[in-house]
Amino acid sequence: MPDNLPFDFSGFPRLSGHALLSLRGVDAAAFAHAQFASDVTALPVRHWQWSAWLSAKGRTLAVFQLLKLDQEHVLLVLADGDADAIASQLQRFVFRRKVKIEVRTDLAVAGSFTAPEAASGAAIALEGDALELDVGSDALPRTLKIAPAPADASPADAAFELAWRQSDLRYGVPRLDADQRETWTPQQLGLDRLNGYSVKKGCYPGQEIVARTHFLGKAKRALQLLRVADGTASGAKVEQNGAAVGTVASVAGDLALAVLPLEMAEGALSVGGAEAHGVPLLEGLAR
Repeated sequence: MPDNLPFDFSGFPRLSGHALLSLRGVDAAAFAHAQFASDVTALPVRHWQWSAWLSAKGRTLAVFQLLKLDQEHVLLVLADGDADAIASQLQRFVFRRKVKIEVRTDLAVAGSFTAPEAASGAAIALEGDALELDVGSDALPRTLKIAPAPADASPADAAFELAWRQSDLRYGVPRLDADQRETWTPQQLGLDRLNGYSVKKGCYPGQEIVARTHFLGKAKRALQLLRVADGTASGAKVEQNGAAVGTVASVAGDLALAVLPLEMAEGALSVGGAEAHGVPLLEGLAR
């Protein structure tokens, strides 16, 4: 995408917590395919998918959007996590592959709770120098735009960023704070709902654990959306009948994604002594 044209983010508040990580070179797609949990080689050019980077033990280090802009350019949209640290860790696996890993601080990410003008589903639209992504559904339309960062960027809108994070949770997109990284398998985080990992592609870090859990049916916990008290922290225990039954993996205001057993007894749930209520997850964000 061009890097030298101005773009008007009018109507699209910036998501200051989002970072962009670029993989460029003839081996960019192959490198991404070998490192990340999604099937990058099957992804068409100018399309995107959900993906994850896992530890060797199959625990989730990062969840992100993976954009295949062309055969030699893959762009990661990281809503959480230290992009510089992830770039540094990925660099250790480059070896002789022809790929350049770079944090794109010259680009900005912005969002809007409106339907996209041209993008649809996994297809990326190019609007001049901006990329437009469809990150919603009819139930909750959302658009993400990526473009050169304005020189006179306005301050981040905390209320909008919270609303965006809450909308991610409503779709079942886990937003992992530092204390929840390398804790959960992709199955426990419900990444199958987003098509965020593959059990058919070749090897990648953690692939054996993911495949074994999938094919042997050993997943005993899954993600559930809860309405909780404001101030609930990630890592908080979910209790039922006086006993801990699960853990809050991601939180945004009064919404939380918790990893809970697939089979549970009857009884009210609570988090931090306050009653918690289940909320249906929205469908339509699988890519």
